[in-house]
Amino acid sequence: MIKKMQLPLQTLNLITGFMVWVIISSLMPFISEDISIPAGKLAMVTAIPVVLGSVLRIPLGYYANIFGARIIFMFSFVLLLFPVYFISEASTMTHLIIGGLFLGIGGAVFSVGVTSLPKYYTKDKHGLVNGIYGIGNLGTAVTTFTAPIIAKQIGWAPTVKLYLILLLIFIALNFFFGDRHEPKLKTPIIEQIKGVVKNEKLWLFSLFYFITFGSFVAFTIYLPNFLVSNFGLEKVDAGMRTAGFIAVATFFRPVGGWLADKLQPLFLLIGTFSMYTVAAIILAFMPSMGLYTVGCLAIALSAGIGNGVIFKLVPLYFNKQAGIANGIVSMMGGLGGFFPPIMLSVIFSATGQYSIGFMLLSQVALASLVLVVWLYFQDRLALTAEVFNSTGQGIMVTDVGGQIKSVNPAFTKLTGFREEEVLGKLPNILKSGRQSKDFYSQMWSEIKAKGMWQGEIWNKRKNGEEYLQWLNIAAVKDETGEDIRYVGTFSDITMK
Repeated sequence: MIKKMQLPLQTLNLITGFMVWVIISSLMPFISEDISIPAGKLAMVTAIPVVLGSVLRIPLGYYANIFGARIIFMFSFVLLLFPVYFISEASTMTHLIIGGLFLGIGGAVFSVGVTSLPKYYTKDKHGLVNGIYGIGNLGTAVTTFTAPIIAKQIGWAPTVKLYLILLLIFIALNFFFGDRHEPKLKTPIIEQIKGVVKNEKLWLFSLFYFITFGSFVAFTIYLPNFLVSNFGLEKVDAGMRTAGFIAVATFFRPVGGWLADKLQPLFLLIGTFSMYTVAAIILAFMPSMGLYTVGCLAIALSAGIGNGVIFKLVPLYFNKQAGIANGIVSMMGGLGGFFPPIMLSVIFSATGQYSIGFMLLSQVALASLVLVVWLYFQDRLALTAEVFNSTGQGIMVTDVGGQIKSVNPAFTKLTGFREEEVLGKLPNILKSGRQSKDFYSQMWSEIKAKGMWQGEIWNKRKNGEEYLQWLNIAAVKDETGEDIRYVGTFSDITMK
């Protein structure tokens, strides 16, 4: 019973953490009426919670494997009580920065669930499970939508204090319903880090999540004030539109995870970054409210699907180092939410417009698209190499002149010749002498005419032992129909 409760409980934990994480950015239109914040520092104040919320994801992901999600969620929510109360009493910008920094713990809990929940499900469900857990992103929408409405009635400081009650409720829920017997993994952190840092896929996934989740966070903290200042919307209206962006990105996250369970994940990322690139270009031209809405929703859609796909890929490639890998990738996603608002603010201060900033975002997305395509074909090549090296049949590849270009491990096992001993040589080093010249002439005539030949042939091993092969030779042709190489596959049938 307790194990079945972990997915809904941890998803609600994430909703709570993210609700707390974006308190400052959601209430900034109200806070700025009481606390003087220079226009140039506004983006920094709203982005500060993202810093600790990103960096802490690595240790929280690791310790979720050591102590279990129950302990880490409870400990995180206890710590959050202090910055939430401190912010409710803030009277200066410095108070907001200090409180906001530690508010980042609410965003850091993301890596706890993506490390813990896959332990309860088979691999073919990891994409969907992590996608459902990712619905916890909805917490930012809940705060963005409800906090301004409540603040309009009772003020922003009492609104912040209400979050203390929420945190106390979830500390109790985790104490009573968290899984005390969650499987623990105690691999030393240095060993886990060494196991992942040299893997290029980790850094590529980090870049992709930097864009997709970073966009989600960046637009969440950037849109409320932007819509008020640039389109003249009411604060509550701006909050509702931002909540709509968050809702689309959030609900498409499990869709992305589910699709990644059914389809090729990297192919889905190609579509994701294609959509993102086009959408960012639309925003770069600062269109009317209608087109701006379309561009934002397209980014929300691509961010949501992309987030779900990436956290199908991480446990797929890093099963034994899931805690650290999840922490590093999710940290990069959080940092992806920190830099874009500041970049947009700096560019606006220098040029008086946001177009250049959005165009830069589109180019980063385009670069990511190119990298995903490269990774997709690298994966296909790796699969081909895996099949080549693991098959039980001997394989020999030659050029049109007959020189050996490649052999597989089964070739060495069957013939006794190592790869370096045969590369650049002709296949006649395997000849037994039992077949006549007419046999070989007929064989190559058939290959030229039909593109392949198969049959029995006597060859000899490196030690001189003769054996009977079943040999298949196929011609590989180019686009013009010319032979460019030959592939021979064979097996030992002496005893048959």
